[in-house]
Amino acid sequence: MKNLKIKISLFFSIILVSCTSTRTALFDQYSYKKTTELKVETSNLIDKATTSYSANKVQIDKLLLDIEKLVEYEKNKPNNEITFAMWTILNDKEKNLLAGFFKRWEEKDKLSATFSQEAKKQVIEAFDLLIQYEVKKDKESANLLLNLINSQK
Repeated sequence: MKNLKIKISLFFSIILVSCTSTRTALFDQYSYKKTTELKVETSNLIDKATTSYSANKVQIDKLLLDIEKLVEYEKNKPNNEITFAMWTILNDKEKNLLAGFFKRWEEKDKLSATFSQEAKKQVIEAFDLLIQYEVKKDKESANLLLNLINSQK
């Protein structure tokens, strides 16, 4: 009986250590859903960048507000540094991803189709990496996301 208690104690200790040592947030259905929704909305808005910024301002402001809300949500999840870092970069107007794209669009009023499509590829790749990481939470998807994060610094 004493041996069984020791084995059970050891088993739960191993489980506890392995769960806390991974230090990665678990899959979050809300994060996955919001990220996929924002990806689609972003893609549609980037396609409109050849038209006047002011004609799309309401949609852009709504998208940026939704992203701010998700950044705040992601910031407060434990062990979620990678996802939070990527959302922070996407939301940074001084970076060359999403918020930076919208800043440039506002400054220029209209963007060329070529520029918009190239920017869209980069932004959508960031969303895809976020989605993959949320679904898999594995080392490979983490490394791909970290590489993108580091390239934006």
